[in-house]
This record gives sequence, structure tokens and C-alpha cells, in this order.
Amino acid sequence: MCCLVAVLMLVGPRAGILVWWLIDQPRWESAFDNFLWPLLGFLFLPWTTIVFVLVAPGGDITGFDWVWLALGLIVDLGSYGGGRYGRRGYVARQAAV
Repeated sequence: MCCLVAVLMLVGPRAGILVWWLIDQPRWESAFDNFLWPLLGFLFLPWTTIVFVLVAPGGDITGFDWVWLALGLIVDLGSYGGGRYGRRGYVARQAAV
């Protein structure tokens, strides 16, 4: 079950970005100046990229939009760091054996 959640956290938002980009390209073009930032977001921070396109269709972030971006960043960082934190006991038990 844990592996399924990890796979969905890593693949799910990237598939969502790809589908959303194929369906609504003008929104993505208005949110980003060039292709580099969405590509880097796709590779490293997919949830933050999705939230950015959702809250800043013109590329401007104001007010409460920063909170949504922070939540996207927390989810991204949690998807990377959560696996390490969960394995800490497993590695300690394997070293003791």
C-alpha cells in the first residue's frame, strides 16, 4: 500500500500536468514566460507547478495565493522526504541483524 501511494505521489501530478497542458495550452502560456520553468516544475515540483498554474493564470501572485503555493511546496517536499522518514526504522532493524 505504501508503494502505491509513493507511485501515485510521483506519477500522478506529472500525468495531471501533461493532460492539463494538452487540453489548456493558453493557460500554461499565460502563467509562464518560457518552457524552462514548467519543465523544471514537471521534473522536480509537480504539485507546486499545478498550484501555480491554478492560482496565477496571468503569472501574478497576490494575497492568499502564496498560501496555496506554500501548500503545494509542502506536498512536494513531503512526497520526497516521507519515504526516507518511513524507512528509518527499517534500516535500523536491518543493521541490527
